[in-house]
Amino acid sequence: MFEQLGLIGCGLMGGSFALALKQAGLVQRVVGYSKSPSTTDRARQLGVIDVEAPSALLAVAGADIVLLAVPVSATEATLKAIRHLVTPQMLIMDVGSTKADVVQAAESALREKVGSFVPAHPITGREVSGVEHAEAELYSGRQVILTPTERTYTAQLQRAQEVWTQLGSRVTSMSPESHDAAFAAVSHLPHLLAFTLINSIAGQEDADTYLSLAGPGFRDFTRIAASDPKVWRDILLSNREELLRQSDLYKQTLERIEHAMRQGDSQSIEDMLTFASETRKHWRMGAQRSKK
Repeated sequence: MFEQLGLIGCGLMGGSFALALKQAGLVQRVVGYSKSPSTTDRARQLGVIDVEAPSALLAVAGADIVLLAVPVSATEATLKAIRHLVTPQMLIMDVGSTKADVVQAAESALREKVGSFVPAHPITGREVSGVEHAEAELYSGRQVILTPTERTYTAQLQRAQEVWTQLGSRVTSMSPESHDAAFAAVSHLPHLLAFTLINSIAGQEDADTYLSLAGPGFRDFTRIAASDPKVWRDILLSNREELLRQSDLYKQTLERIEHAMRQGDSQSIEDMLTFASETRKHWRMGAQRSKK
């Protein structure tokens, strides 16, 4: 399908995309660039990329598909760096976890060329980072959210849908604003809570004892607190308005159950726990919740 992938960011997400394209026979050549030359060199050694580029612009030269796998805060600067070589025939995508800010950055950086850009958010990842952990199956069976705007070229949106589908992903489209509202609730808030819980416990005098006694439940609940702090710093800041709204709703719900605990209201506590338990039991990843 593609002659050359210009990969900007050769870490876990970008590296996995390159490997997936290669495994599916969808690309002939991958030219990669990372801010750290050692990362780019390692990506070539591992066969993730075929050619190292000394700059983002040169990674894009001759490419018909480009993937930005950089922190969301670097989107605008990266797109400005490659703008000169962007053509209407080129498909450009990102993998950022927030979308309204990415769209704004793309419109500012690419201006009249923004139609080539299709914002994308693959719902996948790992707690570890780095090209050493890249795997061709990372996107298989996972959701990918596309957030096109009125300026997105129809042809490039269709190509984006096709490439993710051929990688085994389930593709959904929605507005950037709807995306950010939804993921503030189901992704960004859980990460915020996991980071906060670890900090809360680690700051206590008996933290080492408490942590030594923690079991599988604690492990599962806090798994995402091991995620890349710089990546999540950017996400929390870029989607802060929606995230703070979700945090307020969470605190209101927590206060209700705390009030019931203080009152010794066992029935209210059981009702709230039952509602949560039943909701979780019937939840399936990627499925719509049935409304009664």
